[in-house]
Amino acid sequence: MNQFLQRFFANKGAIVGTVIFAVVIAVAIFASVWYENSPWMMMGKPLVKPFQDPKFWFGTDMLGRDIGAGLAHGARVSLMISVSSTVVAVFFGILIGAMAGYYGGWIDDVLMRITEFFQTIPQLAMAIVVVAIFTPSIYSIVCAIVIVSWPPVARLVRSEFMSLKQREFVHAAIGLGQKPRQIIFSQILPNALSPIIVMASLMVATALLTEAALSFLGLGDRNLMSWGYMIGAARTMLREAPWMSVMPGLAILLCVLAINLIGEGLNDALNPQLRKRGAA
Repeated sequence: MNQFLQRFFANKGAIVGTVIFAVVIAVAIFASVWYENSPWMMMGKPLVKPFQDPKFWFGTDMLGRDIGAGLAHGARVSLMISVSSTVVAVFFGILIGAMAGYYGGWIDDVLMRITEFFQTIPQLAMAIVVVAIFTPSIYSIVCAIVIVSWPPVARLVRSEFMSLKQREFVHAAIGLGQKPRQIIFSQILPNALSPIIVMASLMVATALLTEAALSFLGLGDRNLMSWGYMIGAARTMLREAPWMSVMPGLAILLCVLAINLIGEGLNDALNPQLRKRGAA
């Protein structure tokens, strides 16, 4: 663990990304403490510029709502959707990829044809269709992101399993009489976690962008404030009040950048080749 942390924090970008992401998480956790009132409430004069009024550091929108409150509560919604959808997508991707890679044969053919079908459809288009079919809500958005996110995980896990199942420790487990389920989850999967963790970290950023795009198009949960909704609601005021779009846009940019920097740090720390170089 100590060696992992040393390799991770040896990457300066990973340090910057961790700090930024930690700030975003803190803002999301304490949003209700810093902004007790609902982000939908009108709190002051409309179109107050950022840093002009000490009560509204990030300004107000055309209805007098505090943009800072929207950013804080939006961080909670955006992170909750992106993280939860990534967890579910990774779970299904691991399950399908592990079965395809370990058993092979007709099981592999069927599962990979299903995976390829989902990959042939543009992700954002499929997400829009799924959310449009159901009532736009946090659950339909998570479901849509899961549907478009699991195929790359399944293909990655399949390739890792096809490589690892030929190793000696798997043959030894088979010789000891372990069942396939035990071999998959106790022998092969732990050795395939490194690339899965790196991909999962990057999937969080992709899920955040997908949620922002859906909310921007008016397919977000109308009962919850999110960064994408804030940008979409402010597009008609882009010339008169650009800060209404710039502030949530910067929040998305910084969060996605932080997640990608963390992903690069995880890749450096978990890369077996770099690990061997460090040991040498």
